[in-house]
Amino acid sequence: MKLKMMYSFLNTDLQIIEKELEATIESERALLQEASLHLLQAGGKRIRPVFVLLAAKFGHYDIHKIKYVAVALELIHMASLVHDDVIDDAELRRGQPTIKAKWDNRIAMYTGDYIFARSLELMTMVDNIKAHQILSNTIVELSKGEIEQIRDKFNYDQNLRIYFRRIKRKTALLIAASCQLGAVSANAPESVHKSLFRFGYNVGMSFQITDDILDFTGTEEQLGKPAGSDLWQGNITLPVLYAMENPSLNEKIRAIHENSTADEIKEVISLIKGSDAIERSFQLSDRYLNKAFKELEKLPNGIAKRTFNNVAKFIGKRKY
Repeated sequence: MKLKMMYSFLNTDLQIIEKELEATIESERALLQEASLHLLQAGGKRIRPVFVLLAAKFGHYDIHKIKYVAVALELIHMASLVHDDVIDDAELRRGQPTIKAKWDNRIAMYTGDYIFARSLELMTMVDNIKAHQILSNTIVELSKGEIEQIRDKFNYDQNLRIYFRRIKRKTALLIAASCQLGAVSANAPESVHKSLFRFGYNVGMSFQITDDILDFTGTEEQLGKPAGSDLWQGNITLPVLYAMENPSLNEKIRAIHENSTADEIKEVISLIKGSDAIERSFQLSDRYLNKAFKELEKLPNGIAKRTFNNVAKFIGKRKY
C-alpha cells in the first residue's frame, strides 16, 4: 500500500493544511514569495502534519485549531531543509534545484529565516502554554543539531553516541514533537501525549537511520539527489561508522575529503555497500521501530492507532 493511501481518510483536512501552508508563506516581497513557493511545491511526505492530525484524534479533534500546529511544524521542517542545503552546499532536493542553487546562499538563508519566523507567528494562534514550551525546547535542540552537523563535517573520529545525539536533535525530536503537540493541542490525556512523544522519537530515529542507509543504496532518481551525497558533504552517518570498524575500510574512508573526486566517492560507496554496515544499520533501525510499536500498544484502539502503526512500518521499510 502506498503511504498516502494509509491516511486517505485525512485527505480533506490535509488539503486544508496545504492551503494554509501556501497562505502562510505569502510575502509582499516577490523574490521571497517565489523562493518559498519553490520549496513548498517541490512536495514532500508531509509526515509531520500527518502525525499531528493522527495524534489529535486521541483528543478533541478540531481541524481549525489543530491546523496551526500542523502547519507550524511543517514550516519549521522546511526552514531547516533550506538551511541544511546551504550548510551542505547541496544542488538538488527532491529532484529539484535547491533554493541556494537556483538563487544563492543569501536568498536561501533569508528564505529559511522567513519560513521559520512565519511558523512561530502561526503558533501564536494556539492558546496552550504547554504546547509553546514543547515547541521552544524542540527548536533549541534542532538548532544544536544543526551546529553539531557543521562541527562534525569530515570528523571521522566521532563515535556512535555523537551520531545518535545529532540525529535525535536533527530529526527525531521534531517528529516526536509533532506527535506530542497534536495530542496536547487536542487536550488528550497526559499519558497519551507522553506515549506519543516516545513513539514519535523512536520512529524518528528509525526514519533518519533508514534515510542514511538509502543515501548509499538508492539511486539518484529515487533519492532526488546524487547517491552518496552525505559522505560527499562530510556527513558521517551510521553505515560509515559501522564500515570504519573494518580496518581495511577505515583508511579508505578516511581518505575522503571535500575535494575528493566522484570516482573516489563511488569506490568508497561500493565498499560500504559490500560490507555488513548496511545490514547492521537496518537491524538498528528495526530496534527503534520495535520500541515505537511497544509505545503504540499503550494507546487506545482506533483508526489513528492503526494508521500510526502502518505509517511507522512503511517508514522503517521504505526503499526510497
